[in-house]
Amino acid sequence: MSQKKARAAEGRVRTKEPDRSQGWLFKQMPEQLVEPEHPVRVVAAAVEALDLRGFLAGAKAVEGHAGRPVTSPRLLLALWVYGIQQGVGTATELARRCEEDRAYQWLAGGVKVSHDKLSQFRVEHLEVLQQVFTDVLSVLLQQGLVSLEQVAQDGTRVRASASAPSFRREQSLRECQEQAELHLQAVLAQKDDPELTRGQQATREAKARDYQARVDAALEAIKQQQARKKGADKEKVRASTTDADARVMKMADGGFRPAYNLQFAVAGEALGGPRTIVGVEVTNQGSDMGSVSPMVEQIEQRTGQVPERVLADGGHATCADVKQCAAKGVEALISVPERMAQAGQQGDHSPEVEAWRERMRTDEAKEQYKARAGLVENVNAQVKGRYGLTQVTVRGLEKVKCVALLVALAHNLAAHGQPLVDALLARQSALAEPAHLLELAPGNAASLGGGISPVPVDQVTALPAGF
Repeated sequence: MSQKKARAAEGRVRTKEPDRSQGWLFKQMPEQLVEPEHPVRVVAAAVEALDLRGFLAGAKAVEGHAGRPVTSPRLLLALWVYGIQQGVGTATELARRCEEDRAYQWLAGGVKVSHDKLSQFRVEHLEVLQQVFTDVLSVLLQQGLVSLEQVAQDGTRVRASASAPSFRREQSLRECQEQAELHLQAVLAQKDDPELTRGQQATREAKARDYQARVDAALEAIKQQQARKKGADKEKVRASTTDADARVMKMADGGFRPAYNLQFAVAGEALGGPRTIVGVEVTNQGSDMGSVSPMVEQIEQRTGQVPERVLADGGHATCADVKQCAAKGVEALISVPERMAQAGQQGDHSPEVEAWRERMRTDEAKEQYKARAGLVENVNAQVKGRYGLTQVTVRGLEKVKCVALLVALAHNLAAHGQPLVDALLARQSALAEPAHLLELAPGNAASLGGGISPVPVDQVTALPAGF
């Protein structure tokens, strides 16, 4: 027997066993968490070059005075943009990844971010998100990274955060209103109950008032819908006590569920290249009709110019949109639906509408129209497939608009990547004065769903990375 075998037979074999009760000390450099070519670095660089002062407009904690520091809006925006690109759609999952995923840890840079803070940031800054989205479009246009030669528009239905049973008619909502009032009175009557702590009582009262407010909002939604209905149809109107802005819509699978209608306008080349979202709108209308001319106006308001051509399917076609596009010099390549193919005696025979019908019969128009699916339907597929936006987890039209704008920002950055970052950095380095001494030039006072003002690129500033 060899000496090694003899020693093994004499005693117990030594092994390294885990000791999970022992404290650990780690030494790690943040820059080593992700490789230099990691896509999260592109997101961070792009966000660092944006002007995000609007997010700090209401901040009370300033240098030289008491107060808790505000979580960096650059960090919060970068987390949401990168999270959306990776298919993360909830604040809870985003906060979890900040604890476990190296890319998110590198973005956070040691700053603890709660899911509550992420949730608040996502829905409380609609006007600022509109302006940031417009700012990015301005840079893309100035650098020639996007062209408005042809823009395709389409809508996609996204499931709302409301259930079908939450939709009630007016009579049922009146009963709910009475029950909510009685419940609130009962909660207030138990205000001095010694078995309840102050925190428990505050929570019960807040929930009771919240339900009462949601019922009141549903009744207001009923009134607004009834104003557009006639006769017996007014009695059939329903509204949700969960999300008063949501509406039951026909979905892509043929079923009917509470949803929102997200409208995207996408610019790009027919033969390939980046697909850039240049217009975002959210409605609670199940139909796409009448949405083309508002989108053209939004694009003009954001960029200062109108598209040369607008491509849309027959569900968007209205004579009013065709006329307004013609008035702005926009070529409307909108598929002619059967209901409008042949205008009868009562139909619209205006020169603009007749020219549109004739144009859509030509081989040239048919060939140009083929680009529509490759542009906007491609983006809609990415929004639902890659970014996971099949259902919104927020409630209310304004909050859903915030989510749609964040998705559009994330998509445009993913589509253009480093060239967009280089353009943003070039603009930042070209500033003659320190960014914190400059002010944005007054924009157009007109607003569209949260405030959009066209900002010339040479008047938009970016702040230093430490701001």
